[in-house]
Amino acid sequence: MTLECIDAANFDALPNAAHVDVNVVAALFGCKVPTIWARLRRHQLPKPRKFGAHTRWNVGELRALLRAEEVRGDK
Repeated sequence: MTLECIDAANFDALPNAAHVDVNVVAALFGCKVPTIWARLRRHQLPKPRKFGAHTRWNVGELRALLRAEEVRGDK
C-alpha cells in the first residue's frame, strides 16, 4: 500500500503497526486538523511519533481509542 492511498476510507485495512498522518486522524474523529492538535495538548489522543519531519499516529492506538469512545458513547 502506498502512502498516497492511506486515508480514512481504507483505515480498516491497515495493520495495527501502521502509522497515519493528522489528516487521517481528523477524518476518523470527524473534526478539523486544529482540533486534533488541541486534543493532543489536552492529552485526549495518543502521543504521535516523529519520522524525520513527519508526525504520525499508530493505527492500533487510534483503534483502541475509537473503540473506547464507542463504549463510553462519546461518538
